[in-house]
Formats: sequence, structure tokens, C-alpha cells
Amino acid sequence: QVQLVESGGGLVQAGGSLRLSCAQSGRTFGTSNMAWFRQAPGKEREFVAAIGWISGSTKYGDSVKGRFTISRDNAKNLVYLQMISLKPEDTAVYYCAAQKDSRLHVSMTSQDYDYWGQGTQVTVSS
Repeated sequence: QVQLVESGGGLVQAGGSLRLSCAQSGRTFGTSNMAWFRQAPGKEREFVAAIGWISGSTKYGDSVKGRFTISRDNAKNLVYLQMISLKPEDTAVYYCAAQKDSRLHVSMTSQDYDYWGQGTQVTVSS
């Protein structure tokens, strides 16, 4: 059974930093694209960042470009999201997601991801 477990969320002041981690178990990690999404209260789930399995290529949502960095450590089955210059509008539950198959295209669409974590809360105070 595939499991994704996020950690690293918390309360931080505007301008601060956090690093989220996502640990995967139950399947081969290094052959699937991984992503982070977020959802704020009353809003739709939003794409944050994704990283490809074959080249490590990355994609970012417009609102986080230049501030967030996604990375992966295949040896440890971990995906990270380093967040700097945090803003109150970054407040949301952050979800880790994985695709089931080994795909070349790194998707920014939540429907293309098959496995999801339970989420970790990030709150940025002004």
C-alpha cells in the first residue's frame, strides 16, 4: 500500500522560511513524478511545484516561482519543498502527491496524480 506522509508544516512569520518533507513508502520511489499542491480554506486546490523522475526537471506555480524549491532524494524516498520569503497568502494545507506510472510529462494538474498524503498545515502570520 502506497503511503505519502508530509511533515514540516507550522506557524511562521511573514518573510520566514519552512521546509516541508514528504516520505513515500510502499512502492518504488525513483520512477514517478512527484508534486506539491496546496489548499486554503474556501479555495480550490492549487498547484505549487512538481519534479520529474527521469531528469529531475521542475515546474512551479506562478505564485511561488523564485521563492519555493522542490527537490527529491531518491535514496531516502523523500521529496522536499523549501519555502522562503513566505507570505500570508501562502497559508494553506500542503499536500504531497505522486503519479502511479512512470511518465515523461511532469503534470501541474491534480487529476494526474494518483497518490496523496494527508496534508500538513502551513500558517504564515503578518
